[in-house]
Amino acid sequence: MLLLSLAVPIHAQKPVWKDPSPHTTRFVTVEKGVRLEVLDWSGSGTSLVLLAGGGDTAHAFDDFAPKLTATFHVYGITRRGFGESGFSPKGYGADRLGDDVLAVLDALKLEKPVLVGHSLGGEELSSVATRYPNRVAGLVYLEAAYPHAFDNGKGPTWKEFQDLKDLAPKAPPPVATDPALASFAALQLAWLRALGFTPPEGELRQQFTTTPEGRVGEERAFPGQAVMLEGMKKYADIPVPALVIFAIPHAPAKWVSDSTDPKVRDSAKVFDTAADALTAKQAKIFEEGVPTAHVVRLPGADHYVYLSNETDVLREMKSFLSTLR
Repeated sequence: MLLLSLAVPIHAQKPVWKDPSPHTTRFVTVEKGVRLEVLDWSGSGTSLVLLAGGGDTAHAFDDFAPKLTATFHVYGITRRGFGESGFSPKGYGADRLGDDVLAVLDALKLEKPVLVGHSLGGEELSSVATRYPNRVAGLVYLEAAYPHAFDNGKGPTWKEFQDLKDLAPKAPPPVATDPALASFAALQLAWLRALGFTPPEGELRQQFTTTPEGRVGEERAFPGQAVMLEGMKKYADIPVPALVIFAIPHAPAKWVSDSTDPKVRDSAKVFDTAADALTAKQAKIFEEGVPTAHVVRLPGADHYVYLSNETDVLREMKSFLSTLR
């Protein structure tokens, strides 16, 4: 009877969530007191290293990475200050982040891998390639070739892109009683309804805490957020083969298209027009400044282009990567 009574609360506990993405996890020390989370999806062929956008972790690629393992050995790195990676603000900047990537390549003994970066990850791509072009076989910029990654003084400035945030319509934040916060599966469905695509559950679990009841808790405050945009540099030459994918014109968020509020739709139109004009100019400047790069414009895509247009991105990547030696 005692054993039976003890078993009841044990069985009543919620099972521990296990990431279904087929990766192993290790940590690589890049400087004293700072180690980075590295995901390994395995695979065969050329090494391919995925770098997430600003604020995200390598788990953002949990669903995307396995689609590449048939022909590549795929890794992902969570940059310092985010997710489970360590942090030190000392010397934080583009080349410090680039050096972190190089330290991981050294630790894993990767020779001339392909680096793939989303959004702010383009900064690390350009940092590594411009300083050590012999260390990488090629680069793939996924909505990542903005002024933080390429700026020869002829295109729009980083500030112009940053100022667009004031024009963007703001989606209402979820409140504690929101049904979307009942579980991470519910939160994924809410993302799907709002945007038409959803991040992997593993990434959402990096971004939010989990309550004892299994609900979505508070958003995590990563120390890297405060310095994420510090120490940028102007990279004016990309001396290695590069695939550059832009979302032009951007697709309006599904929640905006579904909105019946004319103010929301009008502000979205103003934002989209301004954003598309700057992005088109940046794409043109990159194409002219780096004639060896293959620049692709995907109409109707989201900034998270590898989630919104996965099939298109995989097609372009596989075509480009097949040309590398």
